Amino acid sequence: MNYYELVFTTVPVEDYQQDLLIDELASIGFDTFEETDLGFNAYIPLTHFNKELLDERLQTYADLFSFSYDVNLIPQKNWNEVWESNFEPIQIADQVWVRATFHEPRPDFPYEIVIDPKMAFGTGHHQTTSMMMQLMLETNFDGKNVLDMGCGTGILAILASKLGASRILAIDYDEICYESAIENAKYNNTNNITAACGSREVIPDDQFDVILANINRIILLDQIARYAEALKNCGELYLSGFFEHPDLDVIKSAAGDVGLRYVSHKKMKDWVAAKFMR
Repeated sequence: MNYYELVFTTVPVEDYQQDLLIDELASIGFDTFEETDLGFNAYIPLTHFNKELLDERLQTYADLFSFSYDVNLIPQKNWNEVWESNFEPIQIADQVWVRATFHEPRPDFPYEIVIDPKMAFGTGHHQTTSMMMQLMLETNFDGKNVLDMGCGTGILAILASKLGASRILAIDYDEICYESAIENAKYNNTNNITAACGSREVIPDDQFDVILANINRIILLDQIARYAEALKNCGELYLSGFFEHPDLDVIKSAAGDVGLRYVSHKKMKDWVAAKFMR
């Protein structure tokens, strides 16, 4: 599959203004973002790209602050080269070492995750993924049944397995993400992860102890009632992919409407990861 790369120049706007653009792009199909010195790059499958819709969504922000973008076609054969030149290993809370297949291992970390991202979102570099992983490190996963919605590379599902979960179901609507999650699970010898391609319609009737969903506000609001149905009593729901203002209050309200109780949240550069319980 070919991708479009949109190269955004946002300097000198504020960080939260750039994040508003990223959040809007995520809501219309952009699935991978990379920060640069002058702004950020956003990626979308060629078949999902709609320039008229893009310009319509961006017009609101163009009236508020200055930015520009250029469009490049990225053939699939070049994608791994892009990632290999930009993907540096990262550490989460001094406990998790996330690296690509071409990096050296670090056995001194309690948990090591090997990710070959290809065109799937989720390497731990984005604030939302990092915060979700921090929340997971504070959670007891021993013997638990876990659902990872919008799994991307499968990084959260893999961490859940390494933290002691008994069964993990990783779901993503994008076939490339679905295949990436399967491949990365094998890299990490996590044999208790099952992947499925789809959305809320493929969530089984099983009751999950923990549900992880790092997507975006629009999809979370659309699916939160289904999460509540699939969550056991006293089960835990972790959500990210949205901002503290104004999104968190909207998410809290929607969660309360379906019987979920807000517990706490983390914040990083205006992005939020929040914990709820049933």
